[in-house]
Amino acid sequence: MKGVIKIWKEKDKILEGIFNKIFKKADVEHIAAERMEICSTCPELDTEGSKCMVPGTGPCCGLCGCSLSLKTRALSASCDDKRWEAVLSENEQELLDRQISLEDDTL
Repeated sequence: MKGVIKIWKEKDKILEGIFNKIFKKADVEHIAAERMEICSTCPELDTEGSKCMVPGTGPCCGLCGCSLSLKTRALSASCDDKRWEAVLSENEQELLDRQISLEDDTL
């Protein structure tokens, strides 16, 4: 139950990571690659997926259980071990999402 509550609280960041993984942009991929390089040296890296909050989404962070392929692409997310910070605040991310949505409506 604890895992479900954490997922619910982090749903916006998870959706941001999913969106950025599907609709790839060079700048986001660059940030994700830099973050993954940092994660690859972390002792909490779970390459087997045994600590993943959602099974089958590894590699994961052993501290928070997040899928690193999603978390590293969520610009409003930060490392729980403070190894890397958020690039955007959640408010900035919401504004950007609204702007993207408005641009999509005009296409």
